[in-house]
Amino acid sequence: MKHAALALFLMASPALAEVHEVKMLNRNDQGSMIYEPQFLRIAPGDSVRFLPTQPGHNAATVEGMLPEGAEPFRSKINQEFEVTFDVPGTYGIKCSPHFAMGMVMLVQVGDGAISPIPEGLPKRASERFVEIAAAAKD
Repeated sequence: MKHAALALFLMASPALAEVHEVKMLNRNDQGSMIYEPQFLRIAPGDSVRFLPTQPGHNAATVEGMLPEGAEPFRSKINQEFEVTFDVPGTYGIKCSPHFAMGMVMLVQVGDGAISPIPEGLPKRASERFVEIAAAAKD
């Protein structure tokens, strides 16, 4: 009986993972070319569904802004896209066409601290990453 209960629990465990939705927007009350929300703290195994709420956007990892062992991704423009985050750490996400305009977000997987923002990013993207990280620490 105990083994049956354990097996049932283990089979149900993946169902406990959450799916978080992120809107890709041209504008909202926080500015233009923006993800809503701009920051997510999720558990390993959770997924994020990127919704093309307004046209012209995608979601892609920023080179140098993902944990070791994590796989980079890049969605198609104007396509809904869902990705599961299994590796703990900080993921920088960008809209490829609007990266230089600062269309970025952070996904923090697990309870660790947010990784430092690397140098060499487009100015507006770097500024927004710093703003997002600072707000997430509050």
